Amino acid sequence: MFSNIYRTHKSLIKFRKFPTFSLKIHTCSSTIEFSEDKKVSRNFNKYANFTPVLFFSSSVSSQNPNLDPNFVSSNEEEEEIQKDGYEGLNNPFDQTSSTPHFSDSESESQSESELENNDYSEVLDLFDVKNSKGDSFKEVKVEIRQPLVKEVCRLIQLRPSWNPKLERELRQLLRTLKPPEVCAVLRSQADVRIALSFFYWADRQWRYRHTHEVHYAMLEVLSKTKLCKDSKRVLRLMARRGIERRPEAYGYVMNSYSRGGKLRSAMRVLNMMQKAGCGPDLSICNTAIHVLVMANRLEKALRFLDRMQRVGIAPNVVSYNCLIKGYCDVYRVEDALQLIDEMCCMEPQCHPDKISYYTVMGFLCKGKRIKEVKQVLEKMGKDANLLPDQVTYNHFIHMLSKHGHADEALEFLHESQEKGFRIDKVGYSAVVHSFCQQGNLDKAKEIVNEMFSKGCIPDVVTYTAVVNGYCRIGKVDQAKKMLQNMYKHGCRPNTVSYTALLNGLCRIGNSSEAREMMMSEEDWWTPNAITYSVLMHGFRREGKLAEACRLVQEMVKKGFFPTPAEINLLIQSICRDKKASDAKIFLEDCLSNGCPVNAINFTTVIHGFCREGDLEAALSLLDDMYLSNRHPDVVTYTTMIDALAKRGRLEEATGLLNKMLHKGLVPTPVTYRTVIHRYCEKGKVDVLMKLLEKMLARQEFTTTYNQVIEKLCSFGNLDEAYKLLGKVLRTASRNDANTCIVLMESYLNKDEPLSAYKVACRMFDRNLIPDLSLCKKVGKRLRLKGKTKEAEKLLIRFVERGLLSPQLEND
Repeated sequence: MFSNIYRTHKSLIKFRKFPTFSLKIHTCSSTIEFSEDKKVSRNFNKYANFTPVLFFSSSVSSQNPNLDPNFVSSNEEEEEIQKDGYEGLNNPFDQTSSTPHFSDSESESQSESELENNDYSEVLDLFDVKNSKGDSFKEVKVEIRQPLVKEVCRLIQLRPSWNPKLERELRQLLRTLKPPEVCAVLRSQADVRIALSFFYWADRQWRYRHTHEVHYAMLEVLSKTKLCKDSKRVLRLMARRGIERRPEAYGYVMNSYSRGGKLRSAMRVLNMMQKAGCGPDLSICNTAIHVLVMANRLEKALRFLDRMQRVGIAPNVVSYNCLIKGYCDVYRVEDALQLIDEMCCMEPQCHPDKISYYTVMGFLCKGKRIKEVKQVLEKMGKDANLLPDQVTYNHFIHMLSKHGHADEALEFLHESQEKGFRIDKVGYSAVVHSFCQQGNLDKAKEIVNEMFSKGCIPDVVTYTAVVNGYCRIGKVDQAKKMLQNMYKHGCRPNTVSYTALLNGLCRIGNSSEAREMMMSEEDWWTPNAITYSVLMHGFRREGKLAEACRLVQEMVKKGFFPTPAEINLLIQSICRDKKASDAKIFLEDCLSNGCPVNAINFTTVIHGFCREGDLEAALSLLDDMYLSNRHPDVVTYTTMIDALAKRGRLEEATGLLNKMLHKGLVPTPVTYRTVIHRYCEKGKVDVLMKLLEKMLARQEFTTTYNQVIEKLCSFGNLDEAYKLLGKVLRTASRNDANTCIVLMESYLNKDEPLSAYKVACRMFDRNLIPDLSLCKKVGKRLRLKGKTKEAEKLLIRFVERGLLSPQLEND
């Protein structure tokens, strides 16, 4: 066997293209190496399994710093990248392509209470901060407008029409790119998944290997998204390649986890750092504090800050700003202000900045505590020597306007002007919009006139806010005049302006005029998806459903698609007119045109057929859902079960319910109430009990048997209700007592006081106290029936528990 390998080695040496050749055989104990000078080193276990790995290199590759003859560290890694890469040449940058799946040593299936029980601050004690890794590398930024970068981005954007020629061009360009240029390509992609696809595709190319700068750039891009699993895979790939992982790499992964809402996994990144021997720095500690604050674990964040200082990591103003936000999130504004006061006495790097005060003032604005906002603003200048500037006033003008405090925002605007700051049209527009939202159009017009007087010409945003305000209060004629004034002042209305006007026309029931206005659109504005949706809902509210459906068809032809919620509203309106067949036709048209139709839309049409009594059409549409790959949900099944059972087709309803449970769907409380009502109505209690056992095995519902007994009582089936009383009395809760009272009242209404007496006795046996007034009625009925002994025993039960005095009993 080894002679064959050696002969293969000699034949491969003949290729002048690869002047250097080495063959490595990995065994359990050591390595056999065959080299060109025929020196053979043997020290192996002859019984060990081996896998030959060929490495080719050339003198050209050794001169390129981007290439490494040891590019593949193991067969396993290469196979993973090759297997999970983008196979084929038709579309290697397809977004649906998979990415490498590296095994995780930490399980992601730990308890949800882990973050509650562990604050991860103890991990800091395991690090040696003095021996932690140094500063991060200095990366060279490359502009996206660089020719090579632009050409690579252009080829990537051609991925829908990919072919081998384009891939060959991209492969040639890739070999000429330097690491900063590759980083620029990754950052320039609008879709992060495309950047990730290019990252893995380039990593598979011959004579190319990503440098550490590229890996860090990829992590930085992923840190701004929720693709946390992909971030962790890139980090593990760096570990396999032997690339130094600095704290910022782990910080990128932690940011990605926090954006994805996986706060527990974000904190476990600290454990990964500790196992890798990478010491934390201030940035990742600040990220950890932010994650704890986002998880509403403020006390743990405070302990983490204390542990940081103990291990020698000095916090800065960012650390304290995270805690200030945490205090505000739990409505502890006083503690936040106290922390700001303490920051003023700390080191210079911990002095509060404007963000510290902005955070508190923003929370006060949400709570409509405007006086306190002004006090904090004064405190910012006195204590921290931070004078309000134009940015400060603009910030609070927008914040107050956003939360509906138009008068206070206007006061800040005038105050800023008195101090010499110039407010631009953006600030004015925010105040105008706030007054329009309140319906105070006169004040909004005054501010617009004030803008003219101060040389701040209103723009299309300002005018559109006023137009929308007039339309909100039904003054569409005033809105039209405002559009004409826009033309007079040289400001052309845009799509948003006309959409606001069309919305006002539809609100007053004049959708036809809105339709004509949209048909006669000007050159400088074109209807968008929102414009069509506004008009469609206008026709729907007026009952002009045919026009609404035609508008949807026109909307689709223009390249705009209604949302599933909009489709559902229109289907509901059609079904209310008892035209479920028309709703089905409309639904099929939406499917054929590529509109986003979901299971809820199908369920609405099915419900329409059920209301009309056409169950065969409803069952047929249920089958069509499977053909169109829209799987029915529990609401769909519940609707059909209710309709079938209502018509007496209990066998089909039972089969459909079993099918729903077999598919793993969890019954809801509505499902329980529907099944209980219909089966009790038909008197099929035995079948109902078997179904309930299966449903309870899938999803627990505590008041199941209570509802069954109460429903049986409403239908007069008291004997079956009494048989189920034992299932209710097992828990002896307040709901059970109410159910027993319903059963006793039903027996009294049926003139069976002795049965009511038996129910009361069973309640006493389970330490449940029946209603005293009801039991007195039972006692009177028992005496009339000649059951004086039972009546006395019932009242004695109350006397024994101290709920009734003996004198009242004798009375």
